[in-house]
Amino acid sequence: MNKLYTTNPVFPTPNIKNTANFYIEKLDFNSVEYLNSSESHICLYKDDIEIILTDSNGKKVIPNRELYGYGYDVYIVADNQEEIQRDFERKGLKIVKRLSLTDYNNKELVLENIDGRWIGFGVKFDKNI
Repeated sequence: MNKLYTTNPVFPTPNIKNTANFYIEKLDFNSVEYLNSSESHICLYKDDIEIILTDSNGKKVIPNRELYGYGYDVYIVADNQEEIQRDFERKGLKIVKRLSLTDYNNKELVLENIDGRWIGFGVKFDKNI
């Protein structure tokens, strides 16, 4: 059977440069711009994560929780959430859900990005699952 390795979320955004700067300055991502390509975009990189920003052509971002009543826009599996939360607090970022254990047994926290998207940072609490 074929193995899947990772996923790269694609985020359309009304101001691609502002969104990229948020990830670079606040979340320590690196970026590579492809703004002159036929499908202009910016790739953001940190550790094993890649987020692709595209131009929404002026359309407003509607986060999953607004469209469907709940849900994050991306979920990043991460360890040491305590340190991640402290880093977000030091930087004055908007933490919408502080670190906790969910009823589906994940230890996670949730950050709101510059476009109103919710980014979950978590891990399955019970390593035996």
